[in-house]
Amino acid sequence: MSHPVPPAPSAWRLQQQQAVEEALSGWVAADAPAGLGEAMRYAVLDGGKRLRPLLVLATSEALGGLPEAAMRAACAVELIHAYSLVHDDMPCMDNDVLRRGKPTVHVRFGEAQALLAGDALQALAFELLVPEGDRVPPAMAARLCRLLAVAAGADGMAGGQAVDLASVGQALTLPALEAMHRRKTGALLRASVLMGAATAEPEEQVRAQLEVYGSALGLAFQVVDDILDVTADSATLGKTAGKDAACNKPTFVSLMGLQGAQTYAEQVLERAHSALHLSGIGKQDILHDLADWVGRRVS
Repeated sequence: MSHPVPPAPSAWRLQQQQAVEEALSGWVAADAPAGLGEAMRYAVLDGGKRLRPLLVLATSEALGGLPEAAMRAACAVELIHAYSLVHDDMPCMDNDVLRRGKPTVHVRFGEAQALLAGDALQALAFELLVPEGDRVPPAMAARLCRLLAVAAGADGMAGGQAVDLASVGQALTLPALEAMHRRKTGALLRASVLMGAATAEPEEQVRAQLEVYGSALGLAFQVVDDILDVTADSATLGKTAGKDAACNKPTFVSLMGLQGAQTYAEQVLERAHSALHLSGIGKQDILHDLADWVGRRVS
C-alpha cells in the first residue's frame, strides 16, 4: 500500500494560508452593525503572511494536536495581530497610512470605526477559543486563552508597544532593545508556537525547547523587520519604508549597523534551529522552513 507524499514546505504554506483565509472569512462576519463588520473584514482579510497562524498549525501538526483547536487558535492569534496593527497605525500611535499595500483602517473608515474594529477583533479572538459544545476540551480552551491573553497584554504586546512609544529618540542598549521586542513582537510569535503545542499537550522538555524556538523566531523577525525598513521600498514591504528612522526610533540597525544586524539575525535564527533539533520532535521540516522564511524574507 502506497503512502501519500507530504507536501513540500512551500506548498504546505500555500495550502494552510488558504485554509486560514477561508476560516477567517467565515468567522469575521460582515453583518456587524453600522458598517463595523466591513471595517473588521478589511483589517483582517486579503493580506498578510499569516505567519502566526502557520506557526500554530505547524506546531500542532508536528505534535499530533487537535485540528479543530489548532485552527481556532491560529485564527485567534491572527485576529489579535490584526487588531494590534489597526490600533498601532492610528494617529495617536505610529500614525501610518499604508498597511499590507492598502490604506490603513482609520484612513479608510475613520478613527472611531478603526478603534471599534480593533476592539471587536480582540473580543472575537477569545470567542473563537471557547466554542459551545465539546469541540475543544474546556481545559485546553482555558490554556489557549491564557497563553493568548498573556502574550497580548501588559507583559506582552501592549507593554512592548508602550516601551516602544516611550523610547523614541533614545539610544537603547542591546538588552533593553531585545526586552522591548520580546514583548512587542516576540510575545505573540512565541505564543503562536506554544498555543500550537497546547493543542497536543507535549512533555515539558519538548514544550520548553519549542518556547526557545518561538522566542528566537520572534527576535529574528524583528531584526529582519528593522533591516528591511532601511533596505526595502514601501511597495515591496506593503507599508511605509524608512518609518523607524524618520521617527527616530531605536532599532537593531541603528544600534549595530546594517551588517551587524544581518549577522545578529543569522545568529538568532540558528538559535531557533538548534532548539528545534533539541526538542526531539519527529516532524521538524515545516517548522525549520518557517524559521528560514522569517529570517531570510525580503518583505
